[in-house]
Amino acid sequence: MSKTIFQRIIDREIPARIEHEDEHCVVLHDIQPQAPVHLLIVPKRLIARVGEATPADAVVLGHLLVTAGVVAKKLGLAQGYRLVINNGPDACESVPHLHVHLLAKRQMTWPPG
Repeated sequence: MSKTIFQRIIDREIPARIEHEDEHCVVLHDIQPQAPVHLLIVPKRLIARVGEATPADAVVLGHLLVTAGVVAKKLGLAQGYRLVINNGPDACESVPHLHVHLLAKRQMTWPPG
């Protein structure tokens, strides 16, 4: 199986604008932003989608959300931000590698979608 685009970014085969990196994840700027701030929080270990996560993935999944808060604070997003995880084609999942979208600096609408 070929690597996902995120695996290639993590392996530094493709350049990306990286905002944060640690032992569990990388946070990068989306190349097709849907908000003035649009970051992707990507686990370094491949989990295809949240619907396929196992109890063993709980620490990494929690780390992604904590990292979202840390990065949002660093970027001064006190007015708010939205976190989105797409799961499957009907949710517009485009890369089979779990990632959390962090969107901010515009008014979000409800319902989202």
